[in-house]
Amino acid sequence: MLDHLNFQNIICIDIETVPAWPNFESVPEDLKELYLKKSERLKTPDESVDEQYFNHAGIYAEFGKVICISLGIFKKEKATGELFFRVKSIYGDDEKRVLLEFCELLHQYYYRPHHYQFCGHNIREFDVPYLCRRMLINGIPLPALLDISGKKPYEVNMLDTIQLWRFGDYKHFTSLKLLAAIFGIQSPKDDIDGKDVGAVYWVQKDLLRIVSYCQKDVVTVAQLIMKFKGLPLLENSNIYVTVPEATNNK
Repeated sequence: MLDHLNFQNIICIDIETVPAWPNFESVPEDLKELYLKKSERLKTPDESVDEQYFNHAGIYAEFGKVICISLGIFKKEKATGELFFRVKSIYGDDEKRVLLEFCELLHQYYYRPHHYQFCGHNIREFDVPYLCRRMLINGIPLPALLDISGKKPYEVNMLDTIQLWRFGDYKHFTSLKLLAAIFGIQSPKDDIDGKDVGAVYWVQKDLLRIVSYCQKDVVTVAQLIMKFKGLPLLENSNIYVTVPEATNNK
């Protein structure tokens, strides 16, 4: 499987998003009713209005924001052919600055959309559309690698592990945590889970913990690609993760 894939042409990616405001009361008045209507299908009977906002707003690009983008790339040692995987993150409270830094990185190193492709879990339905929508809301032009408007599905150059695992079955959804478990990959959800991110950010104010969580997802995606290609998992010594540090990006 994936015999044609050149490791050095893929960019593994994962993003973390949270509600754009700390509580429903802080949401602009003209958006409150619109949010309640949009999120109505996700509301559970026992949720208060504030819980309905805090529990679900982060998944909607209209009511959330991006606080972390983690990227991973493969590098092959020329002399030995040994694969290494490097992960770095762009993160902060100032979403526009995070998005601009991400765009600058793409413009500088990944400006050929037919040469590189993003790789991640459910990125076609979440990560990439979310990034594009937030960039437009922030008045940021889309980089070539993200400008997929008007393209046919087969022209969109993305590698999505959830789509690969579906094998054409569009009714099937499998979490990254489950795929990691069945392939013997260390779970990326050993600290927090997606549902916890909003509280960790707004209540605990622990952005760096979220960054570490995001980076683990990127490493897991890389390991899944190894498995899909029928190769042994990367050794920990071949994985280099830039440890997140405190930021003044407010």
